[in-house]
Amino acid sequence: ISGGLTRFNIATRCSTFYSTSSTLEIDTLKVKKLTPHIGAELMGFNLSKPLTQVHLDSLYQALMDHQVIFLRDQELTPEAHLSLAKSFGEPEPPHPLYDKIESCPQVTVIATGPENPPDADTWHTDVTWKAEPAFASVLHSRIIPPVGGDTLWASMTAAYDALPQGIKADIADLRAVHDMSDFRNNFTVGEPDGAATKLNAAHMSMGSAIHPLVKHHPHTKKPYLYCNPGFTVHVVGLSSIASRRLLAYLFDHMNQPEFQVRFKWTENTVAVWDNRCTMHYAIADYLPHERKIHRVTIINDRRARDIPPNIKDG
Repeated sequence: ISGGLTRFNIATRCSTFYSTSSTLEIDTLKVKKLTPHIGAELMGFNLSKPLTQVHLDSLYQALMDHQVIFLRDQELTPEAHLSLAKSFGEPEPPHPLYDKIESCPQVTVIATGPENPPDADTWHTDVTWKAEPAFASVLHSRIIPPVGGDTLWASMTAAYDALPQGIKADIADLRAVHDMSDFRNNFTVGEPDGAATKLNAAHMSMGSAIHPLVKHHPHTKKPYLYCNPGFTVHVVGLSSIASRRLLAYLFDHMNQPEFQVRFKWTENTVAVWDNRCTMHYAIADYLPHERKIHRVTIINDRRARDIPPNIKDG
């Protein structure tokens, strides 16, 4: 169908991966690809209504196919938001610092504006300083500025595929250190010269992690780059100069528009992205207007339990 809009029967689309019951109501899901490599807008679902397992599996498969998916005009309660997130995997515990919904504390409130300026305007993959970074996030837009406030996502699968073969060979067995990077700023205000007491404590608390520069997706098995400008700080085994050169090359390569989708929000839009094989950038161009997003972060992929151990990686 023209314009990147495809239509498929949910039960038929998912039957390759999941068994379905003939007694379930069969809906039609329309999928509009937003770019060749990443991003799709889904139409035909009302997420506020009870969803069958067939519906949930089709959402998951769309996420695997497109890496980030969007559903507009979704009137969700925090409870429905959390329930949707749980269909993908285990939600993160209530965040210790961010605001949250009192009746549903696993739903984080990200409210930015003149009194609380945005701070996610750098390319990053969430919390890669952890040994086990989050699998995905589910956002629900509540207040959107009249102009600006778009978010970009980039496919690290497409970025890897476009690397020269020699670079692929060079980085195949390399690993990199990830730490809190920009978050250092939160722990240096007011510190005297020569002292870094709060910063050292933060490093002890948040820690660092070492990850391969190339991972393989547990479902698609496709290789993808696993580094990001926000949190990747050093390539293991290289000198600091050689590490900076390699990371600068990779970051410049990853930041090509051909690998990206730029999404313009409207209120009550749901976005879900696979944090393993993407990075994202929240554009901070909307002040003095406000922006409010509800977020549930998903720790692990519950369907990955069905993947044989020898192909698990990401």
